[in-house]
Amino acid sequence: MGKKSTFAAMMKKYLLDLTVKAVERIHERYVLLRLTDEKPLPEMLPGQFVEVRVDGSPGTFLRRPISINFVDREQNELWLLVATVGEGTRRLAELKAGDLLNCLLPLGNGFTAAKQGEKVLLIGGGVGVAPLLYMGAEMQCQGIEPTFLLGARTSKDLLMLDIYKRYGRVHVTTEDGSEGEKGFVTNHSILQQERFDRISTCGPTPMMKAVARLAKAEGIECEVSLENLMACGLGACLCCVEKVKTSPDPSQGGEPQTTNVCVCKDGPVFDTKRLLW
Repeated sequence: MGKKSTFAAMMKKYLLDLTVKAVERIHERYVLLRLTDEKPLPEMLPGQFVEVRVDGSPGTFLRRPISINFVDREQNELWLLVATVGEGTRRLAELKAGDLLNCLLPLGNGFTAAKQGEKVLLIGGGVGVAPLLYMGAEMQCQGIEPTFLLGARTSKDLLMLDIYKRYGRVHVTTEDGSEGEKGFVTNHSILQQERFDRISTCGPTPMMKAVARLAKAEGIECEVSLENLMACGLGACLCCVEKVKTSPDPSQGGEPQTTNVCVCKDGPVFDTKRLLW
C-alpha cells in the first residue's frame, strides 16, 4: 500500500471543465456520463474518483464524488456512472451533450495493480461495479485476464454486462435468481471452484464486509473501496474519517493501535486488514 499511496499522492490534480459528449440512460436509476476535453485527459488509476460540481441546483452546495468508471484513451473519454439518488445527482442526469462539467481529478488511491500470474477476482454490487470496469480493462492491457463477479437484486439491475464481458470472464448473482446464480456474491460457486490470489471489491458495505470475511477465512488478500460521505476530496473537511489499524493484526499479539484517516485522501481503497471490521 505504501508505494501505491505515495505514487497516487504525487499525481498532479486537475480542475477541468470537461465537455459532456453523451448522456446514456442505462437504467431507470443510473446514467452514464461520457466526458471529453480538447487536450488529452490526465493520467488516472483504477479505483480513483472525481469530485464534480453540480451547477443549476440551489440545494446542492458540495461537490459529488463519483468513481472513475472507465477511461477510453482512443476516444479521449472519461466515463462516470451516476446513481440518481438525490437532487444533485438528478441534476447531473439532466446534462446534455455539449454542456460543461467542472471536475477535480484524479483523487484518492486506487486498487493495487495486478501482477503477472496473479488471479484477481473483481466483485461488485450495485453502482459499486463502476470502478471495476477500468480495473479489468487495465488488467487486460497487461495481458492478465480478470474475473468479474457482479451482483444485483434482479436481472434488470445488472449494469453494462456486455461491456464487462469485453474485458474478462463475467459471473453473475441475482437475489431473485432471474439471471446467473441465485443469492449473494459470496455464495457464488466460482469461489469454491477456483482459487484467487486477490479480491478487489466495491459495493454496499454489508456486501463488502461479507467479502472481507470470506477472504480472511480463505487467506486471500482483499481490498475494498469505501464509500464514506466525501465533500472536499482532499482530506481537508474531515467528513469522511475512518478509524483504521496502525499495528499488526491482534492475532499476532497485543491490542491493535488505531488512528483516524480521511477516506478521500488515504483511500478510498483499503486493505481489509487495516479496517476495524
